[in-house]
Amino acid sequence: MLTWLRIRNLAVVEELTLEFPPGLVTLTGETGAGKSIVLGALNLLLGQRADRGLIRSGADSCAVEAIFDVRALPADFGRLLDEKGVDPCEEGRLILKRAFSLGGANRQFVNGVPVPLSVLAEIGNWLVDIHGPHEHQSLLRPQQQLAVIDAYGKHEAELEALRDLFRRRRELEAQRRELEGDERTFAQQLDLLRHQTREIEDARLQPEEEESLEAEYRRAANASRLLELTREALNALDEEEAAAAARLAEAGRALRELERLDPEAGPIIQLHDQVSTLARELLNELRDYAEAIELDPERLAALEERRSLIQSLKRKYGATVEEVLRFGKEARERLARLESRGEELARIDKAIGEIQGEIDRIAEALSEKRRRLLPRLERQIRGHLAELGFVQSRFQIRLDMTAQAGPSGRDAAEFLFSPNPGEPPRPLRAIASSGEMARAMLAIKTALAQEDRIPVLVFDEVDANVGGETARAVGEKMRRVARRRQVFCITHLAPVAAAAQAHYLVEKQVRDGRTFTEVRPLSPEARVEELARMLGGRTAEARRLASSLLAAAAAQSSAKKSARAGRGVKRD
Repeated sequence: MLTWLRIRNLAVVEELTLEFPPGLVTLTGETGAGKSIVLGALNLLLGQRADRGLIRSGADSCAVEAIFDVRALPADFGRLLDEKGVDPCEEGRLILKRAFSLGGANRQFVNGVPVPLSVLAEIGNWLVDIHGPHEHQSLLRPQQQLAVIDAYGKHEAELEALRDLFRRRRELEAQRRELEGDERTFAQQLDLLRHQTREIEDARLQPEEEESLEAEYRRAANASRLLELTREALNALDEEEAAAAARLAEAGRALRELERLDPEAGPIIQLHDQVSTLARELLNELRDYAEAIELDPERLAALEERRSLIQSLKRKYGATVEEVLRFGKEARERLARLESRGEELARIDKAIGEIQGEIDRIAEALSEKRRRLLPRLERQIRGHLAELGFVQSRFQIRLDMTAQAGPSGRDAAEFLFSPNPGEPPRPLRAIASSGEMARAMLAIKTALAQEDRIPVLVFDEVDANVGGETARAVGEKMRRVARRRQVFCITHLAPVAAAAQAHYLVEKQVRDGRTFTEVRPLSPEARVEELARMLGGRTAEARRLASSLLAAAAAQSSAKKSARAGRGVKRD
């Protein structure tokens, strides 16, 4: 859901910050007050091209920011963000920002990461459906219509099986392309793989070899210097006239005399004995170390050759010995496949044939399941359309069989609608009237409320050319849809506005000769006043009717909550 929206210097808005609750939210106001400002801001955040004429007069840039709560979206949304290089959402908050200037700079950010406009639009497809004159309507796309049918029929298992089968088939086809190259290329591949595997195998690499080899090489390369340093240390300790061992012995004789004269000096003698013992141990270790040093030019040459070989293999096949060994294993496997090309091609063709048979079987079964559920879905949508004033309308869903099955099966879906009697049903995207389109979408969204996953719906001009009971039905249906997602409605009808859980008023003010649009949430008392205005005037009669509309909406909502509780139905 959309939780926070900030607009700066967009049209007649100087600066506006809004927080929105869940459920049904209506925006009302006088004609020309700027009710579509929120809609225009959302369209910018959803990837619509920026018109620099929208920048407020006197300003040089415009910015729109929003925060969405996306915790209810499926894991695929998180994978999309990862694929696009976007940081994950902290605490389920997705932050969008769009800014553009008169100078031509156009920037967009998702969770603080700059992204192309196309990525913003792709992310927006997961977040908001706008139904009205500004088209950002997912259900106009035939592929999305098919996805909705599948969600309604709970076909996820079949679709997941098809996706897995197509993934396996693509892998096998890639292997087949590798095997089916021309003879010259095939021979070159064989020669290269044989050379690579032989070169790695002949090296007889060991996974932990490099570390021990480097240590031995350093000792062998520095053997002369190591021996020189060891001898210097031995001389200093024992073999020179003023060596440490002789000086310790001299100090020991003096300390013994000291102890004879003062028995309290015993601890000093003990310390001297410890130092002398450590000195002897150090001498012994140095002598052993010196004896172990070998000045062996042949061994050094062998180590240098081995070290050079490993570095050469790493330059060709991997950054570490482990990577080189892994490359060799994969090369041997590819070589084995190529050397048995005929048998391997036969195996791959057989496997592809089996997978294709399984694809056809699942796609056929899926098509049958789709066709069986269509009458029920069509009846539900037609019922909602009738309640929204389309009493004699026609709605049907057409499924056409495609030549070959794809990851979604073999069907292409098209939602067809005729709002007026005597006219043939046409695709939804061909409906000219934005009001008819919005109400048709509302009917479909109501029928699909449980299955549709897009969390925010916006309806603009949904109340065009309706009134009376139809207006009440519009409000009730939007409220019903809003039980499972957030719904925004820009409306001129009091019965529609009264159905909302939250009501915002859009007003135009003039200060110091400049026009400003402001949006503010209404208190219960202010809401009665606004509904009275919408009903024709702030008279006592209009206020009574406004209060009765709010009371009726509240009572209806309470009754439905009680009914759901009685049936054990939980609100999403």
